[in-house]
Amino acid sequence: MESTTQPLVTQAVFGGAHERGDRPALVDLSDGAVLSYRALASTVVGAAAGLVRRGARVGQVVGVLVDGVATQLTALHTVIAAGGVALPLCVADAAALLRWDARLLFTTQKLAPAAVEAADHSRVRQVVSFGPAVDTIEFGALLALEPVPLPRIRPTAGAVLLTEEDRLTHEAFLDGMDRLDDGVGLVGSDVVLVTWPPGPDAELALLASLAFSRGALVVARPGLASVELPGALDDFGVTVTALVDECECRVMRRVGERSI
Repeated sequence: MESTTQPLVTQAVFGGAHERGDRPALVDLSDGAVLSYRALASTVVGAAAGLVRRGARVGQVVGVLVDGVATQLTALHTVIAAGGVALPLCVADAAALLRWDARLLFTTQKLAPAAVEAADHSRVRQVVSFGPAVDTIEFGALLALEPVPLPRIRPTAGAVLLTEEDRLTHEAFLDGMDRLDDGVGLVGSDVVLVTWPPGPDAELALLASLAFSRGALVVARPGLASVELPGALDDFGVTVTALVDECECRVMRRVGERSI
């Protein structure tokens, strides 16, 4: 299915956000961020339009070096909605930025000094920071620009996400969401607790995107200690968990314990 208004992943993930309005989509317990469906979708689409306004091209690689789940998901989807290719990073890796010819880098206040230094040793020309930081463009400035239409994208055209293991096209990204759903069957009433940290792989983005596409709530608490888990399950009425179990990331329903 091809959208005339938004790239495929963006439409699939946030196409129902307007109807869901102020229902919570994401709670990031690490930094206290709470985003409704309306706020998350409008931020992603608005910032993507800002990137296009500032000259971002279809297929352009954009690094994402952040320290929070909410910021990573927002940045990744902003890049994808703008027609770019998101490159999630766990360290300020100038070599990776050079390898993929990245010209833009998203970061956060805490990581901004390292991000700016990596940019200086690569071909990155713009560093966008969530929160003010020296030698960066504040993320909010993208939302203040006059909006422009987002690009139309074919399902198999180029990549949307680069990881150490794979290059995901729009089609492959959506297939990855379906793969994660095979053993779980997410629905809009689900509450998904994710303890995976933001990192250089695709699993967090795929699982959260699946949840958003179904209207579920994602509660993120990277590194949650096992002794704190029962309290988090009860506090939020968690129905699906995404835990690191013996160094393996697993997604399970609390009833039936079907895992993938």
